[in-house]
Amino acid sequence: MSSGPVTGAVVTGLGLFTPLGRKVPEVFEALTAGRTGIGPVPEGHPAFGWLRAAGIAPAIDGREVLPPTGTRCVDRFVLLALAAADDALADAGIVVGRDVAPDRIAVVLGTGGAGLETFEQQSHRRLERGRPAVSPYLLPGMLANMAAARIAIKHGVRGYSSAPVTACAAGAQAVAEALRLIRAGEADVVVCGGSESSLHPTIAAAFTNAHALAQGWEDPGRASRPFDARRNGFVLGEGSAALVVERAEHADARGAAGYADLVGWGGSTDAHHPTMPRPDGAGAADAMRLALRSAGLTPGDIDYVNAHGTGTKLGDLAEVAALHTVFGTGQPAVSSTKGATGHLLGAAGAVEAVVSVLAVAWGELPPTVNLDDPDPACDLDHVRSTARTGRVRAALSNSFAFGGHNLSLIFGPPSTRATRHQPGETR
Repeated sequence: MSSGPVTGAVVTGLGLFTPLGRKVPEVFEALTAGRTGIGPVPEGHPAFGWLRAAGIAPAIDGREVLPPTGTRCVDRFVLLALAAADDALADAGIVVGRDVAPDRIAVVLGTGGAGLETFEQQSHRRLERGRPAVSPYLLPGMLANMAAARIAIKHGVRGYSSAPVTACAAGAQAVAEALRLIRAGEADVVVCGGSESSLHPTIAAAFTNAHALAQGWEDPGRASRPFDARRNGFVLGEGSAALVVERAEHADARGAAGYADLVGWGGSTDAHHPTMPRPDGAGAADAMRLALRSAGLTPGDIDYVNAHGTGTKLGDLAEVAALHTVFGTGQPAVSSTKGATGHLLGAAGAVEAVVSVLAVAWGELPPTVNLDDPDPACDLDHVRSTARTGRVRAALSNSFAFGGHNLSLIFGPPSTRATRHQPGETR
């Protein structure tokens, strides 16, 4: 493998809140076992009757992550982000002010739709009861930057903070921004990731009317099937993920251990269409090439790709074309975890970054769920049916979004003196 950057950016903490569970080990165990978190929408859920299948994350009480007075009109995407960030910081063993100076830690938390459900609820109240019915806490409860802001407020973070809103690439862009901050010397620690909770009627209706969602599956758990010949759309999901990315020297100085290094990222824009990818995958290929250059790696160094792989006809084919362009005949192992989680929109790239980190750390590659009959046009080295095990020298994670935003991340072995194998291990 080629040498990486001089300044190591190591992942020292992870947090997840997904349709497969809310703790890192249980989520990864479910993924590697080929289980799905997708099911029918239960009666009483806001999306009941609007979605046939969805990846619904566990319930969360706002008082789990905020004081009772702070939970007024706070959107679910903020609560999910707080839960994941709390777990990631605890996993890293970081208390702001003790382990890192408040002005040397940053927060970058992306989202696609932000607090659309809360906005819709408050809009209905205004229409039914007039202006006095609208909560004065609406904006601080639902704006796109509020997940990052709440994390910073709760943990006393006084460094840089940001909230990418690049649709389905937002979570990955947040992770990329963490690497930029650390390489630029602007932060020693960055809490980064993504959060999304868009399972409500208006979003469901919009995607349904756009013919983007999987249809006609009697068993909802079979509906999400990236790269499969019978795929006919994606399944909406919700959740959050947070990673603590730390300057390796800083981690070593406090005796922390890393899961994996964040060694490279690449971004590009299709400049093609508001919703459809370039059929030749040129923009996606550019992002992967730039990530390899950023990491100082060659295509042959990549052992695993966590694909964007949503299960749409056009999207999967465009990504396959891009993978062939970049890797040629030496294709790495590929899987899409959206078969198990659904498409988490702005959180997807962050969740899949965590999966890629664990593929490097634990040497396990999760299969693509429901890949029963691979589309001949999607001729990749698919991980299907069962997980693969073995050393992963580097893993690449792809995220592509409406508007043509393309992000690729690369993770490699940790550069800290000590390595992590399970969350919560003694640091």
